[in-house]
Amino acid sequence: MSQSALKRVTIVTETFAPEINGVANTLGHLVNGLRAGGVKVQLIRPHQGKGDTDNGQADDLLRLPGLPIPGYDSLRFGLPVSDRITKALKAFAPQAIYVATEGPMGWAAVRAARKAGIRTISGFHTNFHQYIEHYRLGWLEGLAYRYLRHFHNRTAATLVPTGIQRNQLSGHGFHNVHVFSRGVDSALFSPRKRSDALREQWGTRPDDVVLLYVGRIAAEKNLELALETYRRLHAADERVRLVLVGDGPLLPAIREQQPEVICCGMKRGEELAAHYASGDVFLFPSLTDTFGNVVTEAMASGLAVVSFDYAAGHEHIRHAENGMLAAFADSEQFIDGAATLTDSPNMLRTLRTNARNHALAIGWERIVEEFSRHLAGDRQEDLTHGHEQNAASTKRSAVQQS
Repeated sequence: MSQSALKRVTIVTETFAPEINGVANTLGHLVNGLRAGGVKVQLIRPHQGKGDTDNGQADDLLRLPGLPIPGYDSLRFGLPVSDRITKALKAFAPQAIYVATEGPMGWAAVRAARKAGIRTISGFHTNFHQYIEHYRLGWLEGLAYRYLRHFHNRTAATLVPTGIQRNQLSGHGFHNVHVFSRGVDSALFSPRKRSDALREQWGTRPDDVVLLYVGRIAAEKNLELALETYRRLHAADERVRLVLVGDGPLLPAIREQQPEVICCGMKRGEELAAHYASGDVFLFPSLTDTFGNVVTEAMASGLAVVSFDYAAGHEHIRHAENGMLAAFADSEQFIDGAATLTDSPNMLRTLRTNARNHALAIGWERIVEEFSRHLAGDRQEDLTHGHEQNAASTKRSAVQQS
């Protein structure tokens, strides 16, 4: 099937807008891009609680019952209501299915699609097998890997955001893993959204250097490193301030123990864009994200990002050119990178300009086109894999008959 022949697609996901997270953000852009290109999209997701409405999210919507995800009370995993999924797929008749999350609902969707003979690809969006370490359940990591491997190997391909993760999963026995990058909305996230009024609201002065963090306020995001970076830099220069944008289980303790940290809560849309653009240095201390859309959003907003050489940082940051990179898990190097920027205003200005210019080249239009090719199965690497699979199947048949 060629990309141009793709007319109907089903997306199965545990999370979608208006929920705020990287997966929901990515899927929103993909769905909007597919529909803008004339592809009809069916969305299968859990109920999002009170006030959940269609809101024109897709051409066809199936909402299934769900339960809260432990540690993520605002999110739900969908229940595997197989008969409703099968019925919905039969009625919509998609040519391809993308399963974005690996919960019971996703498992039921993969099983239904296999029975119906519909091409299905899966996405590896969240490192839940690593997250569990931060909730003192590290002994479950091996079991989680086995489940994820079995889940993804039942689909035609697994899409991951970086080459590093492709290599990691391939090394753990995942088959047919392809890199599928991420875009950024450089019209929404822009230096033009910088707000002096917002900075005044934060209590910062014009020459203060604002360290910004956007994301979940939780242990798995390695937030303690962002706080330690702020403490060290502020002790050396009282002009350094820290602004946190987001919500999560660590937020109450931070507000109580470090009242000088500016906590803004959850933001979205234009308000989020203004918060990004009103910062100066963006801290991305995570060691568990599969990508980190916040990195490219910060770059588009004209911030210099400090990140480990990992995930979105590895893919998009060139050290000391458009951001600062530290060796994976090297906290001292991370802090030193942030300190270099706060001590060097000219360098900071140059990196911010270069970050914006880099982000302008990674719009969502190209990413949606690539996603469509994966769905249609007409990428060269998909065809090569298919030939290899056919050859292997022929060889097995010959052995069985001999």
